[in-house]
Amino acid sequence: MKYILPLCLFPLPATAWDFTPDPICTLTHQTQAAEIAITYTPDLPEYALFITLRSGIWPNDPTFQMAFAGGQPGHIGTTRHSLSADGATLTVRDTGFSNVLDGIEFNTDLLATSGGHAITASTAGARDAVQAFRACPQTDPALS
Repeated sequence: MKYILPLCLFPLPATAWDFTPDPICTLTHQTQAAEIAITYTPDLPEYALFITLRSGIWPNDPTFQMAFAGGQPGHIGTTRHSLSADGATLTVRDTGFSNVLDGIEFNTDLLATSGGHAITASTAGARDAVQAFRACPQTDPALS
C-alpha cells in the first residue's frame, strides 16, 4: 500500500485527444511514450504531424508508417518525413491529411513506426476532437 500512494501522486499524461483552434487548428494527444500533434496552417496550406518522443530518438530511417486498428483499419506510409536536430521529433507535412484524420477518428488504436522504433496510442474517444479539427474555420473545407 505504501508504494501505491506515490504512484497515484505521479503526474501521468492525459489520455484524451484535444482540439485547440488558436493560434492555428491543432489536434493533440499525450501518451506515456510521446506527444502527438497535428496542425493545419492555411497560409501554406499545409498539414503537419509531429510525434515527439519523451525519451530517446527516432532512428534515421527512410520510411515512416502509421497503422490503424479498429472500425476502419488501415495503413499509410511516407518517405517524406523529417527529424528534428535532436532526433526526438518526427514530422510529416502534406497538403492533405484526410487519411490520417480518418484513421484517428474511426479506429481505436494507432501504431507509428520508423526504423525499429514504434509508438502506440489509443484513438478511442478521439471522434469529437477530430470533428472539431475538421470543422475549424481555418481548415480545408474538403475535410469537413
